Formats: sequence, C-alpha cells, structure tokens
Amino acid sequence: MNKKLIALAVAGACVAPAAMAQTANPVTLYGKVYVTLESVEASGGTAAQNDATKRRSRVEDQASRLGVRGTEDLGGGLKAFFQLETAFRPDSNNTTFAARNSAVGLQGGWGSILLGRWDTPFKLATTAVDPYGDVTIGGIKGALNDQSQMDRRDQNVVQYWSPNWGGVAVRLQYQANESKGASGTADPKDYGGSVTYTGGPLYLFYAYEQHKDQVGGLGASAAAAGKKETAHAVGGTFAFGPVKVGLVGERIKKSDRTDQKPWLANVVYKMGNNQFSYQYETLKGGLATGVDVKCDVNVVGWQYDFSKRTFVLAQYARIKNNAVTNCGSNTFAIPGMVAGQDPKGVSLGMSHVF
Repeated sequence: MNKKLIALAVAGACVAPAAMAQTANPVTLYGKVYVTLESVEASGGTAAQNDATKRRSRVEDQASRLGVRGTEDLGGGLKAFFQLETAFRPDSNNTTFAARNSAVGLQGGWGSILLGRWDTPFKLATTAVDPYGDVTIGGIKGALNDQSQMDRRDQNVVQYWSPNWGGVAVRLQYQANESKGASGTADPKDYGGSVTYTGGPLYLFYAYEQHKDQVGGLGASAAAAGKKETAHAVGGTFAFGPVKVGLVGERIKKSDRTDQKPWLANVVYKMGNNQFSYQYETLKGGLATGVDVKCDVNVVGWQYDFSKRTFVLAQYARIKNNAVTNCGSNTFAIPGMVAGQDPKGVSLGMSHVF
C-alpha cells in the first residue's frame, strides 16, 4: 500500500508543473462543423456531357475544422504562439492531420511572425468580402481568385503581420523554394502581401500575389523556368443600417495569355436573425487562343442565425459559361463537368462553431 501511495505522489509531482503551466498559458480547443445538402447539375453541353452531369443530390463538407492553439508569455512584451488546425469531413473520412492553418511564431509590439502553413494574404483579404465565407456553391471561387489558383493555403511559408495602426494592417508572405530543380530549371515559389483598413462600417483592401515559374488555373501548365502569374485585387465593404455592400475587382496576369479581369459585387440585408444576400460575379479574358473565357455567376441566399455560433443557410447559384469556360469547376465540383456547361444548384446547410 505504501509503495502505491509513494508512486501516486511521485506521479502527481511530475504532472502538477505541466498542469500549472497550461493554466498560466492556456491551450484552446476550437472548431467548426459546416455541412450542406445540395442538389446540383450542369447543362448546356452535348447530350453525352449533360447525361454525365445530370442532377444529383449530395451531402458536402464546407471547410469543417478542428484545431488547437495556445500562447506562452515570454516576458518583456514577447509571446510565443502556435496553432495546429485539421480539416475533417463530417460526410466522409478522407482527410489528413493539420492540413489547415498550422504554424509557430512570435508576437510583440512590432507585430507577429510565423513559420508553417497559412492562408495567403491575398486569399484572406479578398474572401473577407464574400458573405458565403469562401465556401459553398456560391462562393467567390466561382469566377474570382483564378478559381482557387489565387486562393491558396501555402506551405513552407514565412508570414509577417503588422500591429493595427489606426485600423490599417499589413500582411506579407514569402514561400521557401523547396521545390527548386537543377540549375536552369524551374524555381517555383510564391510572394504576396496585403494592406487592409478596418474602421467602423468600412473595410478596404489592396492585395498582391505572385507565383514564380508556374502557371495554373485557367489553361494550366507545368512549372517551368521563366513563367509567372501575378494577381492584383482591390475592394471592400461598407455597411449602413441593416445593409452592407461589397465589391472586389481583380487583374490576373499569366505568361502567354490575355489578362483575366474578374469582379464581384454583393449586397446583404439583415432583418432580425435573418440575413438575405445577393452576389454577382463575372470573368472575362484569360486564354491565348483568341477566344477568351467569359462567365457570369448569380447567387441568392438566406441565412438564419440561431446564435453567434450557429446558423442555417439556404442558397441558389447559377453560372453561365461560354464555350471555352469552366467557371464553377471548384465551387460546384461536379464530376465530368467540362468547359461550356452551365452548373446550377440549390443548397441547404448548417454551421456550428465551438
């Protein structure tokens, strides 16, 4: 009996310091579960193409996640912080650990610097205008952000986040060139940054991103020396009373093709716990064949907020593509969909944050 008591006492002495340290510098478990029931189809192609993409129902994950984050006070106004965030699909089980924003860094009066994997400044600045939060069949990637090529969560990055200077904040990113080939071959890496202003009812931003020695998205090609793609974006939101309007304009340049000039506009009206929204996206340019891409996206939505943590969303989205365009390939993700087809669908989902 005495030996057992002594063993328990020793074990308690070993555990206590760790428990005290966690109390002083808490580690937080957090997450989000967001799933939609959808009915989607794509038409406008040949009879065989339309048969392959005829209407179907499905249950889809919308960026559900589980994460853990924490800080440690290092003294002198300096803190260490970390985050590990894992995507998971409530509708299936094919995800990997810590595939979302995960990093370690230092924070002080000068700002924050982190090393790891994180959403690019371009992605964060542009998707902040999207009332659908960069997910669902009606999200911003339908026509903007190069259908996700400029909507990245980059790996092997260093990011700097400035402090807030009267509403103005700066984010900068550099990606290490771990995929560099032999001398004279591709040296792919990304650069980017954003400047945002947030004050009262107004949000404004400018964002830039460059992918060196690579060209993806529309007319994608393999990484190669000398190729480059860049994106500039400006926009913001303004709220007055129950109404908020948003606008994003982009210019995407790629080697050996015409520039893309997509833009987006939306309006959101809040009435009690209800939120009604309309979003329009359009895209022109982007191919070197002499026949440029063109598409138009129309989305209407209704959201009901049960609380600050839980809502339901109903949505209808429809995309019209010309013969060489495949807008909606990422947002709708209909197997077998080809350029020239027009996806459309309805979605009903629920989100809960914890």
